[in-house]
Amino acid sequence: MTMAVTPQIRLLISLALVAVLSLFGVKDLQAQDPKPLPDYVIKTYGERPAVPEGPLSEELKAAVKVAFVDAIEQSSWGRDQVVALSDIAASKDPRLGWIVSDLMRFASSPQLNAALTAAASDLLGKDLRVQNSWGALTDHLIAWDIPAPPGYLDVKRAIFTGIIPGWDRIFIEGDIDWRMVSWGGVLIDNRAHDKTDERCNCIPAADNPEVISAHEATWLKDNDVVFGITINGESRAYPRRIMEVREMVNDTLGGRDLGIPYCTLCGAAQAYFTDRMPEGIERPILRTSGLLIRSNKVMYDLNTYSVFDTFLGHAVTGPLADKKLKLEQATVVTTDWGRWKNAHPDTTVLKERYALGRDPDFRNTRDADGPIFPVGNVDPRLPVHEDVIGAITASGKPVAFQRSKAFVALQNGEEIAYENVRLELDGGGIRAVDANGSDLGSHQAFWFAWSQFHPGTALWPQ
Repeated sequence: MTMAVTPQIRLLISLALVAVLSLFGVKDLQAQDPKPLPDYVIKTYGERPAVPEGPLSEELKAAVKVAFVDAIEQSSWGRDQVVALSDIAASKDPRLGWIVSDLMRFASSPQLNAALTAAASDLLGKDLRVQNSWGALTDHLIAWDIPAPPGYLDVKRAIFTGIIPGWDRIFIEGDIDWRMVSWGGVLIDNRAHDKTDERCNCIPAADNPEVISAHEATWLKDNDVVFGITINGESRAYPRRIMEVREMVNDTLGGRDLGIPYCTLCGAAQAYFTDRMPEGIERPILRTSGLLIRSNKVMYDLNTYSVFDTFLGHAVTGPLADKKLKLEQATVVTTDWGRWKNAHPDTTVLKERYALGRDPDFRNTRDADGPIFPVGNVDPRLPVHEDVIGAITASGKPVAFQRSKAFVALQNGEEIAYENVRLELDGGGIRAVDANGSDLGSHQAFWFAWSQFHPGTALWPQ
């Protein structure tokens, strides 16, 4: 019995395997000395499999050719391919699991997905035949910190750019762990600045959105969640209903330019100053790439195609990474509209039209049962979707405050502090300031996101 290979799958695998086969000629392929796994990782995922050293054998190279290259040429999946894939799986080289994971993310054929799942199960020594086998495979690879094979970026780039040509300038060398990058299921937003009213097959950013006064915002209910920002005494509310649809706003507030990403998957709205750049750097215009890193959106600069670590604000690829650009954060207060407008009666708010007639409420629907994309191991001190207020101390130490407990303590008049960081209530939400009341650029996020981008973070209460 044979399985037809669609033109899209054929293109994907052929592009990927050209890079894969070039990889197999590398002679200095060496395994990395693994770090000991935490007990909670072993409890959840088991012991890490052994990672072999050295290049692939000639027999294994031939098996790869039959299983992938010949299958593409013949537009079928027959007995020869089944036998060859079995030989590949028998190699027990878990490094190849990353390539399998990348292919699986785009595999639309159930039969091909099942074949790749079986091979991945053998490579990792784990039965991955579950409903979301791609997620299970990737979670294990992340949690075990399996090294990528040499030349991995070339392989990954061939796969991903075969789907989205706009990613050609994204997949380049840089200070980024490409193993952690996956497709978020959407296309890149590469529309020009101030052209965001044009339709796109992407998550559409909003540039310089129109705003109205609190009195005019009759479309908002008092219990609607908003993200409040105050710069130089000027306040503005960005309704979650809008940010769930847009995920990125480039705006000007209080005389300062801002880039405001919202990662629905991380529960994190952040605000970065995008003016007062070092000499020779144009204002970054932030856009959504359509990619994720451990379930956090990957943003990039439209002018240079430099990729940013969205959670930390520093450029990791491209010209802006070469210049070591790191964006300064402003505080974002997560609260509800009623309390925000009462505390900030002069606030403005985005017009309803930016919601595009939608109100997805991802927090209570899509994400109600936990992360829907692979995140690997998560610090077990809090539940994955527990809300925390995160800030960085003067000594550079990240600290997370459990929001539910901090809010009650502040309402009761208690002082909450860690090193130079002090928490205070603001319009029904929480912000972090220093002893002089200066803004520390804090924001709210899910625990899994804060802890994975700030490993070793301090936690209040301890």
